Amino acid sequence: MASERTQKNPGSLSSLQIWLIAARPRTLPAAVAPVLVGTSLAWTVGPLDWIAFVAASLGALFIQVGTNLSNDYSDARRGADTEERLGPVRVTAGGLVPPKQVLFATYASFGMAVLCGIYLIIIAGPVLLLIGAASILAGVLYTGGPRPYGYEGFGELFVFTFFGIVAVTGSYYVQRQALEWEAFVLAIPVGLLASAILVVNNVRDLETDRRANKQTLAVRIGRANTRRLFAVMVALAYPTALLPTILGSFNAWPLLVLLTIPIAVALIRTVASHTDGPTLNASLAKAGILELSFCVLLTAGLLLN
Repeated sequence: MASERTQKNPGSLSSLQIWLIAARPRTLPAAVAPVLVGTSLAWTVGPLDWIAFVAASLGALFIQVGTNLSNDYSDARRGADTEERLGPVRVTAGGLVPPKQVLFATYASFGMAVLCGIYLIIIAGPVLLLIGAASILAGVLYTGGPRPYGYEGFGELFVFTFFGIVAVTGSYYVQRQALEWEAFVLAIPVGLLASAILVVNNVRDLETDRRANKQTLAVRIGRANTRRLFAVMVALAYPTALLPTILGSFNAWPLLVLLTIPIAVALIRTVASHTDGPTLNASLAKAGILELSFCVLLTAGLLLN
């Protein structure tokens, strides 16, 4: 099989390696990147609460891991993760971890996110309670529940909303207990690049998702249109990120994000021309690197104002 399953015998994996596979580290930049952008924007206004920054970062990471584990568990139950899928082995479907342990780890991850959120609720009020509860509920219902929206083509919208708009504006709100229009605008490119990671994943899994009746957006609109969507999402990230600079809120330093254009162009070309698992698995990792690099440079540009 043209799959990462053949690259390593599952029996040779340690417990730590198995749980790292379950956590899906390639997706974790989507959790950290928006917190960096929202917090750095807040820093342009005044001093930071560093404990709040750490709590927000860890909370976002635990929500991402919990969502990944919930997805692993639910996809296995629904038969979406089979031996035919091109991506890395999933721990539940692959028999590496008993389903009950994966479910327990899911609850534990979301529980840790709640603990991180307690301090944020204390300093920022009930708004953060609503944000946290909505984020966790959305993570569970992505592939869980009676009608998971990840199976209905709304996964990209979920990622854009919660790993873009909510995460950036929420990180800003934690620091300032207020919101400015720049926070909403800068959340758009972050959400677009986070969603683009999922688009690569769904392009790779299109055929197996179709056979499992998992109606992702890629399944609904087809491979060619999904590739075009990916290119548009990545391309739109750049002008939206520079809009506050164009409108006079910042100096030219946010233009540092343009340094990531070569990564973006290469990634668009690869996704547009390949269907094999190993190449798209590598593209998935590069999409995460693109988002993190973009957000780190945007963060630096904001801090240099």
